[in-house]
Amino acid sequence: MVRGLLKYVRTTRLLVAYASLFLFVVGAVFPSSIHADATPKAVTVDSQQNSRVLIRDIANIEGVRSNPLVGYGIVIGLKGTGDRQQTVFTTQTLANVLQRLGLQIPAGSIQVRNVASVIVTASLPAFARPGTALDVTVSSVGDAKSLEGGVLLLTALHSDDGQVYAQAQGPLTLGGYSAGSNGNTKEVNHPTVARVPEGGIVERDASVDLSRFTTLSFILRNPDFTAAHDVAAVINSEFKKPIAIALDSRRIDVNVAQSGIASVPTLISEVQNLAISFHPPAKVIVNERTGTIVMGGDVKLSPVAVIHGDLTVEVINKFSVSQPSPFSKTGDTKVIKDTDVTAEEAPAKTIQLSEGANVEELINGLHAMGATASDVVAILQAIKSDGGLQAELEIQ
Repeated sequence: MVRGLLKYVRTTRLLVAYASLFLFVVGAVFPSSIHADATPKAVTVDSQQNSRVLIRDIANIEGVRSNPLVGYGIVIGLKGTGDRQQTVFTTQTLANVLQRLGLQIPAGSIQVRNVASVIVTASLPAFARPGTALDVTVSSVGDAKSLEGGVLLLTALHSDDGQVYAQAQGPLTLGGYSAGSNGNTKEVNHPTVARVPEGGIVERDASVDLSRFTTLSFILRNPDFTAAHDVAAVINSEFKKPIAIALDSRRIDVNVAQSGIASVPTLISEVQNLAISFHPPAKVIVNERTGTIVMGGDVKLSPVAVIHGDLTVEVINKFSVSQPSPFSKTGDTKVIKDTDVTAEEAPAKTIQLSEGANVEELINGLHAMGATASDVVAILQAIKSDGGLQAELEIQ
């Protein structure tokens, strides 16, 4: 009898966070040092040191913003990398363009591959005047392989009100390429998206008349009641009169007439260059896909102890083949399966953090005892659920 042995080993690491990892918050204060197998390098973060920031860096002015523009056009001059015949709207668009130029050609008779249908997008900045140049982005909407070497034909750019605010035209600039044929190709970045630097020209005045403003509203990019209060306070202190009021966590209104400054742009400039003390938010952002952890300077932990261990389960499948003796008239060839299961559990590792420890110390301790990025994410979530993390935890 001939026996053959095939082994398949499957090793699975089970986090004790789901089986034997447990957290418990203690009332007593632990020693300030981190107890682990290796001493981690910790960086002390002083949360009392708040940086000074200008109002221009944290707030926008209500009504002063850019507006998106969009249009549909075609790109010509491609080297056989344009839309194929099944993209019907491309040939229809080309036939319409030729008709406006005085050529009557049926759309069904056009078979060219150096033309591609595209969507053109741009951003109309605040205070843009007719003649202002814009950068436009061109994106293929058909089955074109590449827009390399193409030229955008004159395209009208609309806003959501249906009005034409700009026109775009010009040669395309790509940040990638696609080369090769018959399955042997190489592609870098996105060859079906391109830009036309300063290819758009503003045709309609969409600027805001600041002279009509009786109240300037500064909108904080990140809502915060303390920051809104500080902005109003520093404005009132600068002008030595109560001309600013914080309406909520995001909006601060400034009375133009009471400021004593006739020019609104001058008032905006003076307010934007005032500085306040910035209080960083207590927030931890975790990206599970990349293992990235970003934390604010004011993130603190309650007294906490973490026990973490590893459990390794090894499953071995053994297969043997049994067959009858030579020239035997009875018996069948059979495959016999035998499974062996072994389990090994590593000793648990412990870290202890005292009152007021920051997340950086925790992460340094977890890395010192061999925790992976997934382990760190799971432990942070468990500490947050237990109330030991005094900050907002955002999982991306």
